[in-house]
Amino acid sequence: MSSAFVFEDETLLCQQTVSGWSPVLVDLPAVSTDHKSQPPYQLGRVQLQISLAPSYWQSADSTTADSIVMQHDAPATSAITYYYAQNHQLALPKITPLSSVDAGADDANKNAVLEANDSATTAFIPYRQLLATLSVALADQLSQAIQLLRWQADTQFCSRCSAPVKLATSGERAMVCSVCRLRQYPRVQPCVITAITRLNPVTNEMQVLLAHHHRYGQKTPSLQYGLIAGFVEVGESLEHAVVREVAEEVGIRVTDIRYVSSQPWPFPSNLMLGFRASYVSGDIVIQEDELSHAEFFDISNLPKIPFKGSIAYDLIAQIAQEQGVCL
Repeated sequence: MSSAFVFEDETLLCQQTVSGWSPVLVDLPAVSTDHKSQPPYQLGRVQLQISLAPSYWQSADSTTADSIVMQHDAPATSAITYYYAQNHQLALPKITPLSSVDAGADDANKNAVLEANDSATTAFIPYRQLLATLSVALADQLSQAIQLLRWQADTQFCSRCSAPVKLATSGERAMVCSVCRLRQYPRVQPCVITAITRLNPVTNEMQVLLAHHHRYGQKTPSLQYGLIAGFVEVGESLEHAVVREVAEEVGIRVTDIRYVSSQPWPFPSNLMLGFRASYVSGDIVIQEDELSHAEFFDISNLPKIPFKGSIAYDLIAQIAQEQGVCL
């Protein structure tokens, strides 16, 4: 019997423990491969690939490729929607309103609440909220689940002739039109995100360009700032996209563009490609449709930045570490 994560949109069913929120796995009945009795494709249920820990590809071990064991720290499993679980009468833990445990309480109070409950607190927790405490492999696998469930829900009919589709029988992840045989695959949207640095012209301290996006909101006590980011357009290289997005959003020129790392991002189905670049010239002129403010900040005096677990945080943290600054 296999197990599955349970999702409701972009929230994941989790159990609160002393160390934090942990994803709940529920048992799944086997899916029949007998097409006469039950189709192998079921809306609201997807199979996930194993997600590898960074140590797998960052290892300096000289072991030959033939003897490498695929090591990962996230379970290879399935993902289902809450609706699917209810519709198939799967056994789920009692879901407790999230407000029953004060998110701002200290650890001692949380532990007291947990010990007082007859059963563990279980709730649907936003993926963004979990990122700071999840391993990279598990975060990537949950991102994969969100994207596949959304793709499955959005791909029930052929985009060419509108006929119903069915799951490919060859084992590949594709929906096949029952009439014209068009194959539709999950789409990934590449996005570049760039940390731009320069030396403070007065103090010579390292600075990073940060911008306040309208999507962050205007009513928070301290405004959150982020990096310059945007979608890669048709016909562009990644480096071209970096130059164009920076010029469009803040009106400056950059050089020394270098790739750092990537992160799957399920909002809605993006692959964030992280870069660093150096400021060359130009005055900051913001794209007012997207930004309300942008400036170079000293790395030792940053405003509120994106949360730990996001690639934006990782890029900023890398610069801070190089300068001996602890975020």
